[in-house]
Amino acid sequence: MKKTKTSSSLPLTPNARTVLERRYLRRDPEGKILESPEDMFRRVAQTIASAETRFETGQDPAALEEKFYRMMTSLEFLPNSPTLMNAGRELGQLSACFVLPVDDSMESIFEAIKNTALIHKSGGGTGFSFSRIRPANDVVASTTGVSSGPLSFMKVFDAATETIKQGGTRRGANMGILRIDHPDIMDFIMCKRDQTVLTNFNISVGMTEAFMDAVERDAEYDLCNPRDGKPVKKLSARKVFEHIVELAWTNGEPGIIFLDRLNRDNPTPLVGEIESTNPCGEQPLLPYESCNLGSINLATMLDGDEIDWDKLGETVKLGTRFLDNVIEVNKYPLALIDEMTRANRKIGLGVMGWADMLILLDIPYNSPQAVQLGEKMMKFINDRAHEASMDLAAERGAFPNFKGSIYDRPGARPMRNATCTTIAPTGTISIIASSSSGIEPLFAVSYVRQVLDNDILVEVNPLFEKVAKERGFYSPELMKLIAEHGTIADIPEIPEDVRRVFVTSHDILPEDHIRMQAAFQKHTDNAVSKTVNFCNTATRDDVSTVYRLAYQSGCKGVTIYRDGSRDMQVLSMAKKEEKKEVVPMESHKSGRKRDRPRALRGSTYQMETGCGPLYVTINEDNQGLFELFTTMGKAGGCAASQCEAIGRLVSLAWRSGVQARQAVKQMIGITCHKPAGFGDNRITSCADAVAKAIQMHMLQDGETGISVNTAGGACPECGGPVEHEGGCSVCHACGYSECA
Repeated sequence: MKKTKTSSSLPLTPNARTVLERRYLRRDPEGKILESPEDMFRRVAQTIASAETRFETGQDPAALEEKFYRMMTSLEFLPNSPTLMNAGRELGQLSACFVLPVDDSMESIFEAIKNTALIHKSGGGTGFSFSRIRPANDVVASTTGVSSGPLSFMKVFDAATETIKQGGTRRGANMGILRIDHPDIMDFIMCKRDQTVLTNFNISVGMTEAFMDAVERDAEYDLCNPRDGKPVKKLSARKVFEHIVELAWTNGEPGIIFLDRLNRDNPTPLVGEIESTNPCGEQPLLPYESCNLGSINLATMLDGDEIDWDKLGETVKLGTRFLDNVIEVNKYPLALIDEMTRANRKIGLGVMGWADMLILLDIPYNSPQAVQLGEKMMKFINDRAHEASMDLAAERGAFPNFKGSIYDRPGARPMRNATCTTIAPTGTISIIASSSSGIEPLFAVSYVRQVLDNDILVEVNPLFEKVAKERGFYSPELMKLIAEHGTIADIPEIPEDVRRVFVTSHDILPEDHIRMQAAFQKHTDNAVSKTVNFCNTATRDDVSTVYRLAYQSGCKGVTIYRDGSRDMQVLSMAKKEEKKEVVPMESHKSGRKRDRPRALRGSTYQMETGCGPLYVTINEDNQGLFELFTTMGKAGGCAASQCEAIGRLVSLAWRSGVQARQAVKQMIGITCHKPAGFGDNRITSCADAVAKAIQMHMLQDGETGISVNTAGGACPECGGPVEHEGGCSVCHACGYSECA
């Protein structure tokens, strides 16, 4: 690659540079960083512009390279993470989204698992429909046995993902979809009640129009065996719907996807039926299709307090060309994906910084004006993207499957791309751009972040900090108060007009989330990724209402998250008043710790940790659990001393009357830099190992354990707050993503 002098005035925050250094910049085999952020953008711009040489009517690659470089370094547009990471490098895999077919045969299932491993190794995420697999206990004629059903095979996919992601730059992630009329649908709906199961999957139920109609009529509907399509059972649609609501209320899953709507807008119905999406749900794809995404930073599309429509139009045009060029230079992980992607040439141009733009325009996110502007904004982007795709088709030719597509109408101009627009969760690229994510509202105006040595940093939204200083009400004490309070809605020191505009995801009603999603969906070719946030006190009826509203307002799917609904969520924004847990002292009413008898009974458990084997001994007296000792297989060291300290504190707690499950709840899911194992046997730290040993002991005694999900409100890498967006968990402090 040629050496080009780059500007040093790249407008990156220190946090953005940290994320780039940790996850994106090229390194040597020893881990030494070999390029600057400016070099990275130059590498990407040069690689994507080189596609022009493949077309006789292409633009000058050098001139286009400068346009691409300026567009990215000004943070006006950024492509999806694999493109930033891999363009111009040996791997060369630039797409984020893939869907693989899973048919009803052992050969197809394990071929899909192999292909999944190759895609995850290359940095992509995968979506599957398991609806073609015959149900559990169905006959298998070839072996005279019975089928184990789709859920058993999903666990194999999950285990393979867990293994592959250990050494990757990006974590592998999956979407699993099952049709609402599959005979195993109830097991699927309930499968993530235990949050240690299928941890590498987002799951969504594939709804049909017939099912939703049956819900409204309180009627029964048929479950059909995919082996022969014949009905095998009837269920109450409303009761099934209520089960979906119950589990979503409990821990955020399953989500729902409206399959008939995906296929209503399927641009190439003669090629195949859409059965699944990518992991975050915004990109419906045919089997073996991939899609590359990119997002325009709307906060940079302003001229003073007005939207610069001309600049936005030019950025859409250039971004569309950029994404079409990605298809040309991409190195696909499978030949079938290469063929299918080039046949339909789907791209997904979207946005980020929507909440920032609204703030800069002094428009509250939860206002009719914001919803109207969102619809107008996306119509403009979608129309300009289609025009740009038509212009590219005139230069380069239409996508090969254009004949018979929804665009193949008399007098219509050919399209270069079967789809042009997608609203994706922008996760880490919004950190690089220092913008709000996708079309989500602000996560927080101010929040606390724990860093090394338990230091606490108060992070403040830069737009809010600027306004606070200009209006004269800024103070470190107020920023800390906001971080602890979690909202500015009722802080009188802040002017009312500021409180009105700086609303967060928890300040607005769930219905406001849906209205915004629906506004953007009206003019988006693919789908819109968005999380509907609920407060912890939201009811099941609230969730049901939002699901129905999403259906009625034309959304293609919906993901919800009720604050604190996952067991291990560590609150990233403390409340002003928190309820104190009363620890029962049934074992010793006086509260004085119990004295140790001369002899105790107990058990020792061997736990495999990243630091080696850890032996956990748990002893009991006649009143219950009494003490805990730990021994590291490798003598000495920091890990051994920390484990000894854990043992002493747990023992003191038990002897003082604290229940065992409280100790488990505090330690389970804590992560360190050296996890071990995968699936149900995964140990994320020594503290996690101790907690799971206590669980094993409790189960032996007939007590129930504590089901957890380590993806909660605190980042496992930096301790920053985790935001639930688009069906995923993202840390805006360090760039960690549960799905990517």
